[in-house]
Amino acid sequence: MYTSKISGLGYYVPENVVTNNDLSKVMDTNDEWIQERTGIKERRHVIKGDGDTTTTMGVKAAKVAIERSGIDKDDIDFIIFATLSPDYYFPGPGVLVQRDLDLKTVGALDVRNQCSGFIYAISVADQFIKTGMYKNILVIGSELHSTGLDMTTRGRSVSVIFGDGAGAAILSRSEDNSKGILSTHLHSEGQYAEELALIAPGMGKRWVTDIIQENDPNDESYFPYMNGQFVFKNAVVRFSEVIMEGLKTNNLDVFDIDMLIPHQANLRISQYIQQKFKLDDDQVFNNIMKYGNTTAASIPIALTEAWEQGKIKEGDTVVLAAFGSGFTWGSAIIRW
Repeated sequence: MYTSKISGLGYYVPENVVTNNDLSKVMDTNDEWIQERTGIKERRHVIKGDGDTTTTMGVKAAKVAIERSGIDKDDIDFIIFATLSPDYYFPGPGVLVQRDLDLKTVGALDVRNQCSGFIYAISVADQFIKTGMYKNILVIGSELHSTGLDMTTRGRSVSVIFGDGAGAAILSRSEDNSKGILSTHLHSEGQYAEELALIAPGMGKRWVTDIIQENDPNDESYFPYMNGQFVFKNAVVRFSEVIMEGLKTNNLDVFDIDMLIPHQANLRISQYIQQKFKLDDDQVFNNIMKYGNTTAASIPIALTEAWEQGKIKEGDTVVLAAFGSGFTWGSAIIRW
């Protein structure tokens, strides 16, 4: 059986920086309130008409990852695209990436696991490579949140959190079993699905003709809903559990972690986990302060930045972990 390794990383974020003070001009909020609750100082939002979509941002991140991997784009065997904000209801963005990168007629899979999407996508890619089916898989996490947020005081508890961006990784086959992805661990708990959700537009909500006829501006089901405190309480528990699950599977302990990259949901969650595991600042990477929560894109963006800054070195034990809507959560243990 083969091992899969990350051979290339890349990310892209829109140039438009939206600060907390910028948000205070369109809703009743302020910088202190946002930073105290989330740790976020600014985020990136696309500008209408600039051409940035979930797919195009993913393509830009992918081009960087491909170049850094040293492979030719025609060496890519498969595409996995994780997002909750596809360009179209269908088809998904995976096939759009295949078209925009002018790749061969390789398979394209879309993953809808929200904040855990990149972990799920990495896990799927890892299995395909380990079993010998594919040699090089392009994995993308990309989100365009800003066009679907309630940018008023009514929606401030959710809208101040999210940003736009994309990250990508190339997973490649390796015969060195001492390095690469050691294991992945995935979980879900659907009984809490509605605690963090976007109910509409969903085929189970109502007939499309009813939506058009009613056109109700007060229908909040078209905006994301989050039971913040409940999500926080579950997140800190599941983060801890799934990290420990991954470590124990590989006969590792907390002190073996060289770099923990958690999904950038809330800086307070990351700080809680860091304190619980007694990790130093140089063992945990956070960038939510700059980008907000970019959902499926947050881990690949953070992973890329950590690597670019020299915080991840060959031989390091790198732990990725995520928790989010579904509820779903997961982890990946990597020997770099």
